[in-house]
Amino acid sequence: MIDLKECEKRSELLKAMAHPHRLCIIKGLYENACNVTKMQDCLNIPQSTVSQHIAKLRAAGIIEGTREGNEICYRLVNEDAIQILKTLFHLK
Repeated sequence: MIDLKECEKRSELLKAMAHPHRLCIIKGLYENACNVTKMQDCLNIPQSTVSQHIAKLRAAGIIEGTREGNEICYRLVNEDAIQILKTLFHLK
């Protein structure tokens, strides 16, 4: 029997990851935790845009942030997202 609630949960995870900038952010966080400024420099998009993507990823439970002085350092925490990322990019 198919569990519709589980399918809906997985679908929301995929939706959160599906934007190219968010996928780049997640891939970057898989390699190293970092702050918004570093993400902005890597993606070459405005800080406000990066922050909007971060908010969506946090709301989906894919990333978490830890305050370090004046900065928030983000890291990838969702195991399902990590497995999807590994599959998409053939990571180990």
